[in-house]
Amino acid sequence: MHELDRALADIVAIRSQIARDTTFRGLGAATVAATGLVALVVACGQALVLGDLSARPLLFFALWIGAAFLAFALVGIETVRRSRRLHSGLADAMIWNAIEVFLPTAGAGACLGLVVARFAPEALWMLPGLWQVLMGLGLFAASRILPRRVQAVAAWYLLAGLAGLALASATHGLSPWLMGVPFMVGQGWLALILHHAGGCDGDL
Repeated sequence: MHELDRALADIVAIRSQIARDTTFRGLGAATVAATGLVALVVACGQALVLGDLSARPLLFFALWIGAAFLAFALVGIETVRRSRRLHSGLADAMIWNAIEVFLPTAGAGACLGLVVARFAPEALWMLPGLWQVLMGLGLFAASRILPRRVQAVAAWYLLAGLAGLALASATHGLSPWLMGVPFMVGQGWLALILHHAGGCDGDL
């Protein structure tokens, strides 16, 4: 019985190692592009309808958090569906491997937002830029399971976040464009990379 348990543990370890060394194809190009369109729609809506958002920061961030949840839902559903089709028996290991890569960034972004909102609301203007920096760092980490060219998108998010912080520092205001445009460009670029890498197979 002990030998059987050890053999099963070895099989699990081998499958996990194979999953780590295999390019993750669970992200669909069309779905990733759709998340960029969501960012554009939210930015346009805020700019055209809501006016001065600096006086209503809670509404500004509520809309972006809602957009983030929508994007996570779209990507999550598509990732599970594609992984089970493209990675077959390794699907579960590949999905968990991807979660391990992206979860720290998502968790850090959520915690950062909560802490700033609770203890330093005067610094809320920094959150869009900081979130983009975290997105860049997350994609750098994910480049080991995604096509290597994803590092260019990671660099874009990092530079866009830093540029956004520099631009917003003059007024400490909230701009939908400093939030929406970097994500629209970044997600669109990521979608193109996935498309050329074969990530569009079977996209809806």
